[in-house]
Amino acid sequence: MPISIDEFESRDDRDEPTNAERVLRFLVRNRDRAFKASEIADAAGVSENSIHPVLKRLGERDLVRHKPPYWALGDLEAIRSASIFRSTAAFLDAELGSESRETWLEAARDGGADGVEADDEEPEDGEE
Repeated sequence: MPISIDEFESRDDRDEPTNAERVLRFLVRNRDRAFKASEIADAAGVSENSIHPVLKRLGERDLVRHKPPYWALGDLEAIRSASIFRSTAAFLDAELGSESRETWLEAARDGGADGVEADDEEPEDGEE
């Protein structure tokens, strides 16, 4: 169902869980089992076209394990760390405002906080 452009413009999707969060929530609730990617996609509400890239990225961070054709929950400590990072970032965004990619890129072009231009090279020892 379409929405108005005003609603579209004011929409804040930061509260919506990402596909990775959906997958991890499902696997945490079912940590005593392993699933095929299509089963995870269906249960977590993730499109089958997206599930393999999501699982691959989670696997690179040890958040899931893979023994073809099955996937299971990964290292619990890695999952705790990722969860703490996410909640800390959300808290800081709420308290201080979210970061802007454009602002970061502009700061990098302008030399950042230390005033050193991004393209400037440090002189070699003995050179000026």
